[in-house]
Amino acid sequence: MSTETAVKIDAKLVKELREKSGAPMGDCLKALQETKGDMEEAFVVLRKRGMASAAKKASRTTNEGAVGTYIHAGGKIGVLLELNCESDFVARTTDFQELLKDIAMHIAATDPRYVRREDVTEEDLAREKDIYRAQAAATGKPANIIEKMLEGKMSKFYEEVCLLDQPFIKEQTQTIAALIATKVGKLGENISVRRFARFKVGDPNWTVATTKPAATEEPQA
Repeated sequence: MSTETAVKIDAKLVKELREKSGAPMGDCLKALQETKGDMEEAFVVLRKRGMASAAKKASRTTNEGAVGTYIHAGGKIGVLLELNCESDFVARTTDFQELLKDIAMHIAATDPRYVRREDVTEEDLAREKDIYRAQAAATGKPANIIEKMLEGKMSKFYEEVCLLDQPFIKEQTQTIAALIATKVGKLGENISVRRFARFKVGDPNWTVATTKPAATEEPQA
């Protein structure tokens, strides 16, 4: 007698999860079976697998991709974004183009200053740490508590200024990094944000952000 418990899943649930996550139908069915039909839990399962898949592919070179734009209603805010992948084929897919548009729209709404934590300048880091450390010290708490407070403040700082750390404007439960990871899991290629620029009419300041090349990066054979 088989010890496996077959969980019958309604096809409508599978389709709904497919539309929500962008994952293949087979993966959606499996996730729903594992979570006994719980849609939210199944979505979490798929996101975790997407992140794992993205981590495995993160070192792969992304020399293809596309440049996209997003112009806010009325033409007051504009974003130019370069999103990279591994092949021209993936760059032309609907999923990739939708991701490009979503991230550009998100940048228009939130105005991040950097792509990743690694791109934050030493000057900005030092300034923020000094401010937060002084604020924490003013509470009179012990040094170990002050360091914990500093960690929390810096985490919030990264969320405010780094694109990949920000909660996605259309789905606050996932970050931009998680959104990209979901597409990596679906499309099977590494995807990365190379750079972006954001302009606002009448604003004397504008944002131009680009990823720093990794110091240990070596050409692939």
